[in-house]
Amino acid sequence: MSQTTHAVSAVPPATLMPLIIGFMPARVVHVAAQLGLADRLADGPKDAAVLASETGSHAPSLHRLLRALASLGVVDEHESGRFALTPLGEQLRTGVPGSLRNLALMFGGERAWRCWGDLLHCVQTGQSAMHHLYGMGSFELLATLPQQAAIFNEAMAEITRDVARAVVATYDFTQFREIVDVGGGNGTLIAAILASAPSLCGIVFDLPTGNAEASRQLAGAGVATRCRVVAGDFFESVPTGADAYILKSIIHDWDDDQSVAILQKCRNAISPSGKLLLVERVMPTRMEVVPTHQRMAMLDMNMMAMPGGRERTESEYRTLLAAAGFALSHIVSLAAVSARVDVSIIEAIPVS
Repeated sequence: MSQTTHAVSAVPPATLMPLIIGFMPARVVHVAAQLGLADRLADGPKDAAVLASETGSHAPSLHRLLRALASLGVVDEHESGRFALTPLGEQLRTGVPGSLRNLALMFGGERAWRCWGDLLHCVQTGQSAMHHLYGMGSFELLATLPQQAAIFNEAMAEITRDVARAVVATYDFTQFREIVDVGGGNGTLIAAILASAPSLCGIVFDLPTGNAEASRQLAGAGVATRCRVVAGDFFESVPTGADAYILKSIIHDWDDDQSVAILQKCRNAISPSGKLLLVERVMPTRMEVVPTHQRMAMLDMNMMAMPGGRERTESEYRTLLAAAGFALSHIVSLAAVSARVDVSIIEAIPVS
């Protein structure tokens, strides 16, 4: 009587569990950022009791949080019972190069938490959770919440620092006379651009709440004499006559009609031989199970839940630009410059 032997696969079956509990590490990191644990560990290891005293926390519970952070590689648990900051945890420190603390505070904060909790409503209705829950858009709400607005502006600056380095390493800005950074926030991007092109002049253009810190940023970068800070609303107008307009992470915040409206204001303002530069994620036409695609897809969900915008494919950007009087000339990915950057420069020229 013969017997059939079945080989046992060495590869365990895939499980949904990491996806189901995926919010938990994000929340742990958010609380660590709120407590400022990385800053308190910057000078050396400490035990939970000391950190609890410094943060006004319950020592046994804080010890459990620190163990969770150790399991994520944010801190290292020593045999002595003390905890030390790891290179990964360094990114939760305040004001250091590469810091992502404000991003952790923003994505783990109440606004994002509530909006993601309302994702089903977004999918079923097409309405952003922000409008559904708060009755106003994301930027309107931030205008009423100064503390959250400050966290948002700093979080955007954290992202922009990496992007700015990649942008100036990839694109030649010496070809231009004057550049306008539309929605330029605190001026981090335009400061890097002006530093890369000593004869270039610039304008950082944003709402008053957006570019309030721009003058200080430009002065610190040594480019203040070549850059003006102008307050305004890009749905109404943008500064005219420049030969380059750059919009970083602006168009993805808005739906198609609003995006075209912004781009049309740029088309009205740009010189005939000028160039429009969008710094945005370009979505793949087909999703694959790879980290870059997963990150883009999750950020697209965030655009749907919060501001009501979206990430777009190359074809979708061509359509938007054409509707506003531009032709897409070429796209340059910045991913090769930095692994932390997943955006591209989308260059377009005005057409009649």
